[in-house]
Amino acid sequence: MRRVPWAQTLAGLLLAFSAVSSFADATRDGLAAAKAGRYEEARQLWLSAGQNADALNNLGVLYEKGQGVPRDLAQAASYYRRAAEAGNHRAQNNLGVLLDRGIDGRPDPAQAATWYEKAARQGNANAMNNLAVLKERGRGVPADPAGALKLYRQAADRGLATAHNNLGVAYEKGTVAPRDLAAAARHYRAAAERGLGVAANNLGVLYGAGRGVARNYAEAAYWFGRAAEAGNANGVRNRDTAFRRLKPEEVE
Repeated sequence: MRRVPWAQTLAGLLLAFSAVSSFADATRDGLAAAKAGRYEEARQLWLSAGQNADALNNLGVLYEKGQGVPRDLAQAASYYRRAAEAGNHRAQNNLGVLLDRGIDGRPDPAQAATWYEKAARQGNANAMNNLAVLKERGRGVPADPAGALKLYRQAADRGLATAHNNLGVAYEKGTVAPRDLAAAARHYRAAAERGLGVAANNLGVLYGAGRGVARNYAEAAYWFGRAAEAGNANGVRNRDTAFRRLKPEEVE
């Protein structure tokens, strides 16, 4: 069971930073090309968009992930920073993620928190969750359990699966919230239904142990299976163990 901290996105069309319609078109067309795996075409389109903040953010994603270009975190950070300073909340979050992990092997959670906070103020749910992780752990900012819980809830209210999972962990372990296994199960389910493998595995564990929910090996096996389908390694192991406990009719 673990916290799920970071999330990145290729930015879609944000007209607030698209003063010229052709720039907006280039940003949109570049996103379509990237989704189709035509990364060099996407890169050229985004370069043609000049100072469009969404295009700059998307160029940062290409360099961070090494999609169509050699992976270059310093270059990614440069693009993110230009977009972030223009007020793009996706770039602010993505720059925070890079700083949090460490661009040159030296994490800078204090600077990461600054950018997460800027993005969170604009309603970015990923940034809310990421800032909550720092506040819970006291990394780069003073430990603030109440503040972390508030941010997790705000991000979960916006439908962020990782925040629901993190709330589940908080309620199960009694870290930043009072221990409440039923609440943990509800949040794991909310995240699992959104396709988050780690949450599906966590929910399966509760069903297998009868914690917060009635013990039900068939339900446990189902959620472990969902976790395995999402690529969660614990889900694969737990699914196989759970299925060995089932009667043939339960497997069916």
